[in-house]
Amino acid sequence: MDILSKTDDEVYELAKPIWDNLVKSSNLKDYGGFTKDFSTQMLFGANEVELGKQWANNKIITNLKETFEPFGCLRRGVHITILIKQTNKEISGEFLGRLVLGEEDGAVKVFGATIY
Repeated sequence: MDILSKTDDEVYELAKPIWDNLVKSSNLKDYGGFTKDFSTQMLFGANEVELGKQWANNKIITNLKETFEPFGCLRRGVHITILIKQTNKEISGEFLGRLVLGEEDGAVKVFGATIY
């Protein structure tokens, strides 16, 4: 699959189940679920202890609303960054979600995921 040649709407359709899973797993503090779509490169930097510390100390990433709104794609090199408007159940306002997708072994994988 050549994700770089897809339209923004096609990329959003690919990203939706991945982001849905990240939100659900982050709220549940479920390491296995959270990392299931990670690339090999991402798995090296996402150890369970460090993620546990982030979940313990950050209400933003453990109270995410299940709804979100993608609003742009950036194509750079072999990756696509999807920009996402994300909201929280406890903290008012909007947050910027960033999901970096690429291909590894013929599958779409997560190469980056953050919320600001």
